[in-house]
Amino acid sequence: MGVLIDRSGYVTHLIVGNDQSIEIPHLDRVRVAQSRLRGLRLFHIHLKEDPLNQEDLMDLVLNRFDSITAAIVDSSGIPKYYYTAFINPDPESETPWLLGEKVFPGQLKEGYSEELFSLESEFTKKNSNFKNAQLTNRAFLVGVYEPRKMKRSPEHSMSELKELCKTAGIHVVDTYIQKKSADPSTVVGKGKLQEIILKSVHKDIELLIFDLELAPAQAKKISDASDLKIIDRTQLILDIFSKNAKSRDGKLQVELAQLKYLKNRLSELDDNMSRLTGGIGGRGPGETKLEIGKRRVEDKITRLENELDALRKRRELNRKARAKNEVPIVAIVGYTNAGKSTLLNALTNSTVIAEDKLFATLDPTTRRIRFPKEREIIISDTVGFIHDLPPDLSLAFKATLEELGDADLLLHVVDISNQNYKEQMEAVDGILNSLNLNEIPRLVIYNKVDSISEEFKESLRENEEILVSAATKEGLLELLEMIEHEIWLEKGSEILNPIG
Repeated sequence: MGVLIDRSGYVTHLIVGNDQSIEIPHLDRVRVAQSRLRGLRLFHIHLKEDPLNQEDLMDLVLNRFDSITAAIVDSSGIPKYYYTAFINPDPESETPWLLGEKVFPGQLKEGYSEELFSLESEFTKKNSNFKNAQLTNRAFLVGVYEPRKMKRSPEHSMSELKELCKTAGIHVVDTYIQKKSADPSTVVGKGKLQEIILKSVHKDIELLIFDLELAPAQAKKISDASDLKIIDRTQLILDIFSKNAKSRDGKLQVELAQLKYLKNRLSELDDNMSRLTGGIGGRGPGETKLEIGKRRVEDKITRLENELDALRKRRELNRKARAKNEVPIVAIVGYTNAGKSTLLNALTNSTVIAEDKLFATLDPTTRRIRFPKEREIIISDTVGFIHDLPPDLSLAFKATLEELGDADLLLHVVDISNQNYKEQMEAVDGILNSLNLNEIPRLVIYNKVDSISEEFKESLRENEEILVSAATKEGLLELLEMIEHEIWLEKGSEILNPIG
């Protein structure tokens, strides 16, 4: 048996279980603030000579009880001694609970409220030490990687997930990497999931982000085990795209991808979906009523596809007009955050948005560069590529990327300061090849050379690589000469200052 008692001594719940355990009733799932406890304490009976077990301690932390006490009773039901535990007020501690010593009936003291107020003051004190830390959108990142299927290191993938979180305004508190195949039910296994949830609650984390696309059943299973927001990699990328899309075309493409993602998950309607509404992972269609129904979703998907098809035809007319004027087209491609927009700004004296974030620019941007002899080119910036781009999003942006097929030259911009630049280059090459763009002439440009050592820079020069720094404008004149040579096959032309 067990009872839940509030701070005035009133019994709010009487719980009857079996000889093994009791089941805590459903309590308000609204999260209790880190500096406060729930205001309830659990007192229950152990029929065997067992102290507080793992299940007891998990109930303590997950429900944020004031305390939990187990009374060990004899055969006649008289308490022999007690075990008590409290939540550890230090969020940086390894164990989220404080275990008390065995207490006999004659050692019980009055003044429980004083002990409780002392504990809450510790919570407040610890929080004041972290007053500069981000208090919202705090996340625990979980990566599960099967080595045989990985094209890159788990550490690199997790690092990229952290960059995605930074772009989305999420503060990463803790991470977990598992190097084996995912559990079909809970991804990481039931025991490890409980451990992660315990840490999350103890450190006041509200987001659990997985570095893979969760199956609907997996998301529901994990959601049932906690009151955290459960987000996968696809949702996170869709959220960033939704936030950064500015043009009508871009917004339609993102909304289409979001609806396709949600369509197969509406049947798994659960608390987690409602918790996502309006927050990280819930921008766009997630802010509408989730009871929308599959038929209405499919109707809206059809409408969006028709609108995007109309926009595609309009772009095709624009491309034909450019082709009629015989103006060469140069397209900038590359991994996200490689410096494509910064390079476009440097070459054309433009002010396109350029930030140190992933997917800061989504909508294609076009500018002109004028060369001598009254010649000019159109240069365009495209959305950045990334490993394992969600299939729905990849299909949605195919209409945008198909403009690359009309390019006379591709500028593949590489962030040479990134230690994983070779893996990023392979990812970009793979996407370009999948779009049948491998026949278009391509210049590989190593950007951000101002951030690498002189020895590394010299080794690249010996291999006759194209080195630039869009930030400092180093090597831009040489790059313009190469572009002019590739397009018009003439060397030695004097480059004028380009105009945007």
